[in-house]
Amino acid sequence: MDPNRLKQIPIFSHLSEDEAKRLAAFATETSVADGQILMKQGDYSTELIAIEEGTADVIQDGEKIASLKDGDLIGEMGLIQREPRNADVIATSPMRVMKLTHWEIRRMSEDTLNRIKEIVAQRQQDGVADPAH
Repeated sequence: MDPNRLKQIPIFSHLSEDEAKRLAAFATETSVADGQILMKQGDYSTELIAIEEGTADVIQDGEKIASLKDGDLIGEMGLIQREPRNADVIATSPMRVMKLTHWEIRRMSEDTLNRIKEIVAQRQQDGVADPAH
């Protein structure tokens, strides 16, 4: 993945050049078809997904609880807390996503991990904690 594209994703926008290059080397970009399931309720978190382009719905127990769009993260809370996903995430348009596994997450600097944790804490405070966690 191009490090500059990685830095266009809000959570990674403040990465140093070195860290962006390192993470970009491990990031996987992929296309997702409309209707494809990105995450399944009850599965364990093994990756963080950042939406580069497209939209998805978060479905918990058969009910839509959130809509996601460009720049949104999926799975960061479950990945950090190592808990099962509490919802399905289903693409509602063709998508381009970037994925990092828990192994790549461990390679991030403490600063980047802390930013992810801050986002999780803010979402919890706002009552919109990672819907796919």
